[in-house]
Amino acid sequence: MDEVSGVPKAVHVHIEGRVQGVWYRGWTVEQAMRRRLRGWVRNRRDGSVEALFAGPASAVDDMLEACWQGPPAARVSAVVVRPADWPVTPHFTALATE
Repeated sequence: MDEVSGVPKAVHVHIEGRVQGVWYRGWTVEQAMRRRLRGWVRNRRDGSVEALFAGPASAVDDMLEACWQGPPAARVSAVVVRPADWPVTPHFTALATE
């Protein structure tokens, strides 16, 4: 890991509930960048949000906890996490809906 110390961790996350049309994707980009994470976030056609978070384990874990809250209008019903490969991109970005 460059510039940030800590044990590296990468996870793929599927977030369900009222998470589209409430600025969840934009909020996720802001929160991930604040934590200096790598990865991406995108809306899914089924109404969920999908993300890949990578960085120091403590920062990733903090981001996962924040995902349960989301922006003020969000109502999260599930955050499903599984291990992931380290992303190629050196930053965090929003992707198009898939």
